[in-house]
Amino acid sequence: QVQPVESGGGSVQAGGSLRLSCAASGYSYVRNCVGWFRLPPGKEREGVATFYTGVGRTDYADSVKGRFTISQDKANNMVYLQMNSLKPEDTAMYYCAITDRFSTCTWRESAYRYWGQGTQVTVSS
Repeated sequence: QVQPVESGGGSVQAGGSLRLSCAASGYSYVRNCVGWFRLPPGKEREGVATFYTGVGRTDYADSVKGRFTISQDKANNMVYLQMNSLKPEDTAMYYCAITDRFSTCTWRESAYRYWGQGTQVTVSS
């Protein structure tokens, strides 16, 4: 009964920034993992960043390290993906995914039970 909802996508020029938000109705982020995945055009879906709420541990794909930051706002029950220094290769549909409680973070999509509909990010040169 959990439905993540992403927001914050849009079109931006290379070098710009966007902040994606993930809100999950009827759910609290407690000792589970929240992941951001993306689907570039013509490619397979890939993991971007993960956040383990139990200890606040984060992990990032090599392609976004130093540019993207995943964070949690406990008060508002939100998880964010701050994207800076965007590149055209960051263009993709971005998805928020959430595991069940007590599930640690992983890059395997099968570990994430709840998925949002996605938000489009387009980066132009």
